[in-house]
Amino acid sequence: MHIAQHIALVDELCFRPFPAEHGPSDVGASGPGYHVAVLESAADSDPAARAVTTDQFEKGRDAVYELLASRWGDTDPYNLHTVQLRAEREEVPRPWAELSAWAAVAYVWRVGGTGRWVALAVADRDPADDVRLLAVITETDPP
Repeated sequence: MHIAQHIALVDELCFRPFPAEHGPSDVGASGPGYHVAVLESAADSDPAARAVTTDQFEKGRDAVYELLASRWGDTDPYNLHTVQLRAEREEVPRPWAELSAWAAVAYVWRVGGTGRWVALAVADRDPADDVRLLAVITETDPP
């Protein structure tokens, strides 16, 4: 998918209604209060190929970040490792608990006028799962 398509999808999801139930959607998964969009995905079982894919997706994430930051402001990377550690001891709401299991860091913005948060991350923690470039749109504040 092209970067312009990523941005258009994020824009659309900032206003798309949330479904009443958790489940798959046309862009990935959705549920009460969140959408998880898979912007790009690749299956690599070879560790060297996976590292190359992860690097490419991080470059794609950074390119999308630049465009979103020009709109919503620069933001420091949000450490999802600490969220994952908290999720082991306390209830962390969706989609933040899942995102912290998938990715180590995310760029996160509060989108004015929508009441929603946007997180952009590369999901590469689980070697058995595809590497994915994700956009998460939620009304739930980050933990």
